[in-house]
Formats: sequence, structure tokens, C-alpha cells
Amino acid sequence: MLSGNEAVALAALDFGVALGTGYPGTPSTEILEYLSAHGGRAQWAPNEKVALEVGLGVAMAGAAVLVTMKHVGLNVAADPLFTAAYTGTSGSLVIVSADDPGMASSQNEQDNRRFAVAAAVPMLEPADAQESYDFTLLALELSARWHLPFILRTTTRVCHSKTVVYLLPRERNVLVPHFEHDIRSRVMIPSNARPAHRRLRQKLAELTQWNEESGPNELVAGQSRLGIVTSGVNFMHVREAAPDASVLKLGLTYPLPLEKIRRFATSVDRCLVIEEGDPYLVEQLRTAGIAVEGKPEMYRFGELNVTRVRRILVGDTSPEPAALPGKPPTLCQGCPHRIVFGVLKKLDCIVAGDIGCYSLGALPPWEAMDSLVCMGASIGMGLGLRHALPADEARRVVSVIGDSTFVHSGIPGLVEMAYNPPPGGHVVLILDNGTTAMTGLQEHPGTGRTLDHAATGKIVFEDLIRSLGIPNVTVIDPVAAPERFEQILVESLASDALSVIITRRTCLLAAGKIRQYEQSNV
Repeated sequence: MLSGNEAVALAALDFGVALGTGYPGTPSTEILEYLSAHGGRAQWAPNEKVALEVGLGVAMAGAAVLVTMKHVGLNVAADPLFTAAYTGTSGSLVIVSADDPGMASSQNEQDNRRFAVAAAVPMLEPADAQESYDFTLLALELSARWHLPFILRTTTRVCHSKTVVYLLPRERNVLVPHFEHDIRSRVMIPSNARPAHRRLRQKLAELTQWNEESGPNELVAGQSRLGIVTSGVNFMHVREAAPDASVLKLGLTYPLPLEKIRRFATSVDRCLVIEEGDPYLVEQLRTAGIAVEGKPEMYRFGELNVTRVRRILVGDTSPEPAALPGKPPTLCQGCPHRIVFGVLKKLDCIVAGDIGCYSLGALPPWEAMDSLVCMGASIGMGLGLRHALPADEARRVVSVIGDSTFVHSGIPGLVEMAYNPPPGGHVVLILDNGTTAMTGLQEHPGTGRTLDHAATGKIVFEDLIRSLGIPNVTVIDPVAAPERFEQILVESLASDALSVIITRRTCLLAAGKIRQYEQSNV
């Protein structure tokens, strides 16, 4: 019994990847943790862009690599992704993009199938843990065969649901790292990029033909009155909701086997596409002249399930039953962030917030966060507010960011603050609890420990900040000295100088484990 994430990691181990790298983000986090726990080499990167760049280097060396992230992480990695399709790979590069339909733990529910088309990167979509294992192996093999990066697009339901996984005997053909100079293929100046784009399109044409003839697509014979085209976990819902229907399940969903789909559509009286999120398949098929039905717009939001698929089948657009109210999330009792947000609320601060467990400061009883957009946005948005607001309001603006998020993408914001300081200064709070708490207490470059908790180099935030020319840097434990913390914040807000306050107190959930790690590293 394995989850989809565990199955992906196991496949990477069985293939013999040289490295797994990524940034922790629900629902993808457990992949690298499982890979490391079972003897694979895995590491956390500062952010997804760096992870993909490291992965591209591994693949350029002729080895195999797995790069993992959640869906919004691919936004961060998009810059190298688009050009990696042009450079191609000498070895094997698979990028796991774990989408989050319904936003169980995300700020949006973007559909990363769009990235495959936009970046011209082939994409596989597993439906369960078995296919997570099979398709990871297949993606690694196809990447080595076509010398292209591949996206393995999973979703929350696939990542975390457990199913039986059968491991078939296979010969391991571990890629042997070796470097050969190939300037024309890897140095993407315009004179090299133009022919590289043509080579990419030729590879995709060949892969399309392979997908038509041999791709991981499954045809389930059924009655001809209803045919359903689907992919991923939606296949499971479809088989239960419409057991008598003919079903074409797509595995390699970019590039699509359009002629196979066209033949299927003409073989049934009614052809319906069942897909979560955006009408990606519907748009692709209709553009190709294949007559298919899509789901009503109301089903574009959130996860699909058997009940919702049944409603789609009969065109039911009546209001869906309201979900039962759950217990609202809140900061843990004893969390040092509670004191911070209590003070921010008391002072009526305008708070530019960020991604992390401290995002809960936006909820009652504090309601002390006024924006949350993406990792690292708090500092830039706070600076923008400072530049634009009247002086009396600007002086109330504070940027709040966590320690892992600061390393991920907050540092450029501080560079901006030092380079283009607002006239009235600015105040940044770094809430340093010594871990990546929101995704399960992972390490980051500010903890001084690697993914497997071994000692490594450590970024000292206050030294880094002072090196940027920001002199007013204060480190304080808000639990031990709450009144002093409030006084420092009041003084910083009243000043025209640039100030960074680091509230340093170890997360209660991580404290015991951190003590163990530190003792074992002595």
C-alpha cells in the first residue's frame, strides 16, 4: 500500500536517479522525504527555480533526476522550464507538478496542464499510486529516449491516496554520467535557439506519433451510446459513476493522440469529456475538430468526485449541497506568531503578508494580515504600499514573512528595499521559527541542516541583512520579551530608517526533533 507520492519516489529509486531535488509544498512534499528515507539521494533547494536549474545540470551530465514541487512552484521554475525544452537533456529529467484542485492548501487552483502546452514539455497524468509508479518510470525512460524534460502532473487526490502497487521485475539501466561539449544545443543565444525550437517541434511530432501507436492510453469497451474521454484520477470517478460507458483514458496528455481520440469520438453516440479544473481537453479536442461535450462551468471549481460526475452526466446544474462546516484552522497554542499578530492588530498595522502557517494571522481573532499573494510577495508589496500611501498611513505598513519563505524568495525583496527605499523607511518582520512548519517541519538553508537533518552550511539572516546595507536589524524572542518586541516595533514604525525585526523562537512542534538532530550532529 503506497500513496502516489511514495510510489513516485519508489520508481525514482528503481530507475536509479542520481538526485531528487525540490522545494516542499503540499501536496508534493513527501516524495523527496520518502526517497531520502529509502536510500535515495534527495535535497531541498532554496526554491523551485533553483531546484530545476540543478536538475537541468544533472540531466546535462547524462544522469537521471527528479524535480518536485506543487503547482504554484512551477510558476517560480517557469523561467528555466521554457528554455529547458529547447536545450533538451543528455540524461533524464522529470518534473513533478502536484496540482491542488479545490485549494486544500494553496492560494489558487491553477491547472498546470496549461504549462505543458505553453512550454512544449510532454506531460503524463497518473490516476492512482500504481500509475504514479509506472508513469514515473515511463517518464524517466521517455525523457532519456527523446532527450526532453517531462512533466508528471499529479493532483492532491493521487498524491495522498493509497492503493496497492505491484512492482514488475525490470532490468535497471542506470544512466552513466558523462559530459560532452555541445554548445549549439545548450547555449541559447538566438542563433542557437532558433534551430533548437525546430528540433523541439520535430521531437514533439515524433512523440505524438508514438503516443498514437504505443502511448499509455487505455480503452475500456462499453456501450456505444455514451463515450467518455478522461485522464488522471477522474478515470476512477468515471468508472464508478458510469460503469457501462465506453471510456478512453489518456495517460500522455501532451502531446495528445488526437487521431485515437477522434476515432473513439466517432464510435459513440455521445462523447463527453470529464476533467477537473480548466477545460483543457475540451479546448484541445474542439480545436482539432473533434465534437465533444464539456462540463458546465460550475464544475470547473474544486475537485470532482463520483457524485459530481453523475451530475455532469445528466447535466444537473442545480445548486450543490453546501459542504459541512469544519473547524477553522488556527495558530497552535503557544505559537510565537500569536504574540506578533496580537501586537500588529493592537497597533492597527497595514500588514503585507506571505505564505506559511503565519498566514493564519489573517483569521480571527487577529485578522491582522491585509494581503497574501505568493511566496516572497510581502516585502515588495509592503514597499509598494509605502511608496504610494499618504505618510500617516504609510508609516503603519509592515511586511511579514517566515524564515523558509524569506530564503525562498524574500531576499530579492530586501535588495529592492535597500536599493529603492521609500521616503519614510520600511519595517520587515521575519518570523523565524527554525523550520518549514506549514508543510511538515522540513529543513531549509536557514536551519543549518539538510533534508535528512545532517549538519550543513547555515544562512545567518542578520548577517545577510546587514551585508545589504540595512543597519537596523534586531533579533528578539517575542515570547520571552513581548513588551520589548512591541516597543521595538513602535520605534521602528516611527523611524524613517529601514528596519528588519527577526522574531526568533523555535516552533513548538519542531523543538524536540531539532534538539535530537543537533545532538546527533555534535
